[in-house]
Amino acid sequence: MNNQDLERLKSVIRDVPDFPTKGVLFRDLTTLFKDGEALHIVSDELKSLYTGLGVTKVVGIESRGFIGGSILAYELNAGFVPLRKPGKLPAETIKKTYNKEYGTDTIEIHTDAIDENDIVIIHDDVLATGGTMEAAYELVKSRNPKKIYINFIIELSFLEGRKLFNDDVDIKSLIIY
Repeated sequence: MNNQDLERLKSVIRDVPDFPTKGVLFRDLTTLFKDGEALHIVSDELKSLYTGLGVTKVVGIESRGFIGGSILAYELNAGFVPLRKPGKLPAETIKKTYNKEYGTDTIEIHTDAIDENDIVIIHDDVLATGGTMEAAYELVKSRNPKKIYINFIIELSFLEGRKLFNDDVDIKSLIIY
């Protein structure tokens, strides 16, 4: 991404101090999503990272991961798979409970969403401490796809979320703070 586009994206991301708890500086992407030019830049950048890699499915993590994940799936002519909170998916699921910054949570995926022929991107909006993505990665990996890529719009590098993954896991972030 060129510096002008990077600065444009950073300029529309809203910083919300003390959310969801005191001492946390929340990077709010809703201001980026509502800006047509910024959303177009994100779409182009995400597409450029994965074009030609044979991606068949994009997994988006509830809820903000649905936005970028859907865009990416559309741009790559791939399917979209929602990874959701318990009780939201109507068919048979597998689930994973994990620790996150502010407690524990559980996510689920349909058992038939991913198979051994798939090349998958797991997308979420922000990499913070990495607990949610680690759980998502383990769920997708349990379905034995050919390849898994991980993608974020923002990475908060000081929280060291990447450390939860082996060096051979392909992780890309558009913006790193």
